[in-house]
Amino acid sequence: MQVTQRHARWVRATHWIGAASVLALAFSGFVILMAHPRLYWGDAGNDLTPALLELPISRNHRHGGWTTPTRFAEIDGRARRAGPTEVGDAPVSASRTYEIFNKNGWGRSLHFLAAWGLVATGAIYLLGGVLSGHVRAHLIPRPGELTATHLARELADHLRLRIRPATGGPQYGLLQKCAYASVVFVALPLTVLTGLTMSPAITAAFPFLLTLFGGVQSARTIHFALWASLVLFVAGHVLMVALSGFRRQVRAMTVGD
Repeated sequence: MQVTQRHARWVRATHWIGAASVLALAFSGFVILMAHPRLYWGDAGNDLTPALLELPISRNHRHGGWTTPTRFAEIDGRARRAGPTEVGDAPVSASRTYEIFNKNGWGRSLHFLAAWGLVATGAIYLLGGVLSGHVRAHLIPRPGELTATHLARELADHLRLRIRPATGGPQYGLLQKCAYASVVFVALPLTVLTGLTMSPAITAAFPFLLTLFGGVQSARTIHFALWASLVLFVAGHVLMVALSGFRRQVRAMTVGD
């Protein structure tokens, strides 16, 4: 009789601390995004520049609430000498006709705090996973598993919601391994790096981050795309837990039974 391997205590602890951090990040990130629901590509972006994507998630979405644009006469020596019709490239005013929803300082503080909680938890998980062999044994697909036939069969089973019952341990299938490895080794590290790239203090010390991601606005857009993919992963993860035996899975990831 084969004995089912259970989740180690450190795996269970980092799982739930990481889950709480992700929920706090999702909530605070949404609040931050509501203040300016526009995404750009490059190094600059504001209400007067074209958006790569605009999200209808707050009253700031295509509000159109601007006062009549007025040109600034004093921009340089050329503008001071020019007449009113000769300063077509002069900046114009961009005053809103209502108060912007931008009181999200608490959201930014929570986001920053939760981010470091996730980074610390992720570092402990990776270190423990490498030293214990958990990463090699349970997260990295084995060469014999990575076949088109095996992948197609598992994909077809998941699309038909034919999910095998939970074992209560880390005996993951091929799609699970691919999903978990993508999150642990790709999505989360890139999310952290793009988040750091949006910090002027960090990029002042490590300017290569701006070059790596193509500018602070590009980093913000990539950060949002990664966040959306992580939300989809969490939703799929919860669905698979429910379909494979919710009570068994939760018990295994809490008390280890």
